[in-house]
Amino acid sequence: MGTGQRPGIPHLTPTLSAPRGGEGEAHSAGTAVVPDASDIHPADWVGRWVPGWAEPYARLARLDRPIGTWLLLFPGWWGIALAGPHWPDPVLLALFALGAVAMRGAGCTLNDIADREYDGKVARTRLRPLPSGRVSVRQAVVFIAAQLTVGAAVLFSLNRACWWLGIGVLALIGTYPFMKRITYWPQLFLGLNFNWGALLGWAAVTGALAWPPVLLYLGGVFWTIGYDTIYAHQDKEDDARIGVKSSALALGERTRPWLFVFYGAALMLWAAAGVAGGLGLAFWAGLLAAPLQLGCQATRVDTDDPADCFAKFRSNRGVGWLLFAGIVAGHFA
Repeated sequence: MGTGQRPGIPHLTPTLSAPRGGEGEAHSAGTAVVPDASDIHPADWVGRWVPGWAEPYARLARLDRPIGTWLLLFPGWWGIALAGPHWPDPVLLALFALGAVAMRGAGCTLNDIADREYDGKVARTRLRPLPSGRVSVRQAVVFIAAQLTVGAAVLFSLNRACWWLGIGVLALIGTYPFMKRITYWPQLFLGLNFNWGALLGWAAVTGALAWPPVLLYLGGVFWTIGYDTIYAHQDKEDDARIGVKSSALALGERTRPWLFVFYGAALMLWAAAGVAGGLGLAFWAGLLAAPLQLGCQATRVDTDDPADCFAKFRSNRGVGWLLFAGIVAGHFA
């Protein structure tokens, strides 16, 4: 166990050809070899602390990579905070956090079932539990059911308006994993899914919908298109080879200017949500800090370096916190 290799996780010896650009090189006996590009890291906290029988399920739910849960959670927290009028309800914040973990896990598991054949052909995903054979499709389906049960328990602890909104998003959740087969813009459908919490959060407080959460939601959709386009550049070579579509392939070298378009639209819609929600001066301080972070992403991202793409993608957690803090502060100023 000194190597950090966990029993049951296949180990692939580095090869002489780089599976992805930008991964760096190691040298052995004068020959250049490249580290494994898989996103499964046996020495991470899941590999060290989660029992062996549960480890594949933790990876199906992406517990080893919580950034996706944060990006799903923030719109819900924004909606709760925007509904105000003062401090957001900590019980609602906790319920939405639990729901985000469960529903993100269910969505990722469904995505892995749908993509298991593709994932086995992509350097970054070939060691995931389904393509590596450590979990069967039947076991993954049972795991989805368990996660959906937790999500349903959270949903039905909220008011009736949230019930209908939660049921309404199921069609988006169920169809998203297949969009990369039919459109170059699966990122749009991810945005429609990931930001639904903005509507749920507002409805959980007020029992109805209004323009402020709708504007917040639409801004989040553009935000997601931007950050997930950056994320998709990690796999563009493999995606092109196996016939999977993405906005990264659609935009190619034009990605940078389009990131400014996506992020600019997000900021304008969030600003409109703040105006419609009657937020005060402190909201604008938080909102004006967000363009600095988003502008840094759009300006500095190296779309040919998978490691840099992932780092820029992860940095969007800062945007989520800035907007959340701005909304909360905007009710007091």
